[in-house]
Amino acid sequence: MKTSIFDLFRIGIGPSSSHTVGPMRAAREFGFALHQSGRIEETRSLTVDLYGSLALTGRGHHTDKAILLGLSGEQPDSVDPDSIGRRLDEIRATGALSLLGRHAVPFDERRDLRFHGGATLPGHPNAMRFTALDGFGGAIASEVFYSIGGGAIRREGESCHQRERLPGLPHPFSNAAELVEVSEHAGLPIWALVLANEAAIRSEDQVRAGVLRIWQTMQECMGRGLTASGSLPGGLNVRRRAPEIYARLARPGAPDPLEFIDWLNVFAMAVNEENAAGGRVVTAPTNGAAGIVPAVAQYYRRFIPDSSEEGILRYFLTAGAIGILYKENASISGAEVGCQGEVGVACSMAAGGLVGALEGGNAQVEHAAEIAMEHHLGMTCDPIAGLVQIPCIERNAMGAVKAVNACRLAMQEDGEHKVSLDQVIRTMYVTGLDMQSRYKETSLAGLAVNAVEC
Repeated sequence: MKTSIFDLFRIGIGPSSSHTVGPMRAAREFGFALHQSGRIEETRSLTVDLYGSLALTGRGHHTDKAILLGLSGEQPDSVDPDSIGRRLDEIRATGALSLLGRHAVPFDERRDLRFHGGATLPGHPNAMRFTALDGFGGAIASEVFYSIGGGAIRREGESCHQRERLPGLPHPFSNAAELVEVSEHAGLPIWALVLANEAAIRSEDQVRAGVLRIWQTMQECMGRGLTASGSLPGGLNVRRRAPEIYARLARPGAPDPLEFIDWLNVFAMAVNEENAAGGRVVTAPTNGAAGIVPAVAQYYRRFIPDSSEEGILRYFLTAGAIGILYKENASISGAEVGCQGEVGVACSMAAGGLVGALEGGNAQVEHAAEIAMEHHLGMTCDPIAGLVQIPCIERNAMGAVKAVNACRLAMQEDGEHKVSLDQVIRTMYVTGLDMQSRYKETSLAGLAVNAVEC
């Protein structure tokens, strides 16, 4: 076990964890490595080369903007979304950026930021190469980074989990069967097992505070999405629908037994409309699927009579355990396995998390997570115009409803079922590898080419 739940829930900005958050982190790390080597002052120019999915859908996913911000020293969890436009205008107007805020370097996007849409690098479909040059055009330093999903990055030559080594944990697990077995042997619900593991890295108070900070950030994002009106940026002229739906739901009316579905829809859409606008968002486990986990958490708080802050803690710790299984045994990258690895994983996390919040059994947590993913297998990632808008926003609404239903189905049973979560995770991964690359966040097939752009 090499992953903390805080590697899954990362505070950043929209619209994409792999195309925006990851590249911003990589750009900053490259600049910081230059600074540490003492060669930042020698740098007279920079080039950045993007490959695969980053090249094909990078502009729609704001990869170009993220690169500039990261090279300037900004970080996804602290950059002010309201200042981004001004910062980018300054760089583009002057034709120069301040590398880490320390050293001015000429930078012309048209010349120095290159999109190689027809080329890929072997390490991952989301690849980028940073090169620092001296005054004679010679390379001072050059590094390849991969954005591997959920805002995580990896340098070329690093192992998949080299960045995420955890100390000795009291209850390690490597798959779903072990998670249930270890929990049962310890006499703990899954959420308490995860809490004990996280408390081996930082104090329990810090874990609880960290979870509540994640939840607070999600609620703030949702609140902005429920009130902000207008159209989303990018050229599709997609209208924000969440505020209108929210206003209708808030008005008194005749009782509707299915009203909870409307609330799930609007909670999820509010988050993903805010994400599409480039606002502050939390990966769960990615930006493209960021609406499902908070929507189901808000459903729990609004519609479950005995809901509590402790229930929210149980929810996120359990959901985190499910996310760890996918991250370590498969993938959460749409460019690698399609949208089943984003919306499907988020739905699976939320379904298992809701069982945990409702204090269901460990086997029921595993069952709910399995049901949720089983019915997302094969889902492609085919965003129209390379924007995280259509079909992404509605997919989050649908995923939130599926998560609640998967929880309810699982809690009707004693945990026994024919297909295990481990089998479904393996199936998802193999299916993703078999999927043609044009259906994996390249906007070269599916709805991206068969739907007319507005």
